[in-house]
Amino acid sequence: MNFRRGRGTDAPEINLIPLIDVLLVIIIFLMLTTTYAKFSGLEINLPTADANKQPDPPSEVNVAVTANGQVLVNKAPLTTVTVAAISEALRRAAGDAKEPVIVINADAKATHQSVVDVMQAAQTAGYPRISFATQSPH
Repeated sequence: MNFRRGRGTDAPEINLIPLIDVLLVIIIFLMLTTTYAKFSGLEINLPTADANKQPDPPSEVNVAVTANGQVLVNKAPLTTVTVAAISEALRRAAGDAKEPVIVINADAKATHQSVVDVMQAAQTAGYPRISFATQSPH
């Protein structure tokens, strides 16, 4: 017994109009019931300070040590690479500066002894502030 013989197959249909009506009612309800809070700004009185002006930055003496052991003080090459010669060159380069910073730019392939000689020369000259210049890998 086939009772469906006379009926055609209708595709199911979704009616979107009631769904849209319900969504609009929900949106209107949310808009009416939402409280909009007004955020007030805080009034802050910042403290003041009577500090002295920062002292001038310390002078720098740049020392370059090449891969073959040559030493350059402020881009001026030294003829002899001894601790005494480097120390004297550092004193001349520092001039009247009280405590200059000695910045050592050593080549990656420079010998360890060359860098230690520059550090010892800075200590002999009376400049304890030493810094090493590096670069970030690419």
